[in-house]
Amino acid sequence: MRADARRNRGRILAAAEAAIARDGVDASLEEIARQAGVGSATLHRHFPSRQSLLESVFRGRVETLCAKAGDFAAEFDPATALFTWLRAVGTHAAANRGLAPSLMRGARDGNGAGDPTLGTTCHTMIINAGGMLLDEAVRTHAVRSGIVITDLLKLVGAISLAAELEPDGATQADRLITLAFDGVRATRPSP
Repeated sequence: MRADARRNRGRILAAAEAAIARDGVDASLEEIARQAGVGSATLHRHFPSRQSLLESVFRGRVETLCAKAGDFAAEFDPATALFTWLRAVGTHAAANRGLAPSLMRGARDGNGAGDPTLGTTCHTMIINAGGMLLDEAVRTHAVRSGIVITDLLKLVGAISLAAELEPDGATQADRLITLAFDGVRATRPSP
């Protein structure tokens, strides 16, 4: 990539970060291009779709969240690792306006198929990281069987979406996620 193209890409990403922080994931692409000092065509050459721009903006953050899955798996028992990671995902989503529904949509087209031009999406990365934790929690009977990671992520996404506009959205999301996951744990016999 030429130096000027790298600079343009960097300016577009910086403008997109600011616009998304201010206006959410539906921020105007034209405004992002204007703030970056590039034309709409330049923005679209770098990012052919809104989803590809969002993925680039959020990819680093999602990579960090996914790395935490491995850290938590090494540090905690399987149920604690899963729930701690899902709480981190929920807290992060509530603090980043529009991230939860955007990531749950993933790179989907009108037919529900993934967009192959996007490569490994944030959505897929999160499913893989969470799936690893869930599989281990189910294997050790720490959570009920029959649960799939996409259901848990939808639950986290719904809670995060409900909490994201609250003044203390991240705190509320964490509290509600903790409450919801009490129902996911494997039942223990009464004493």
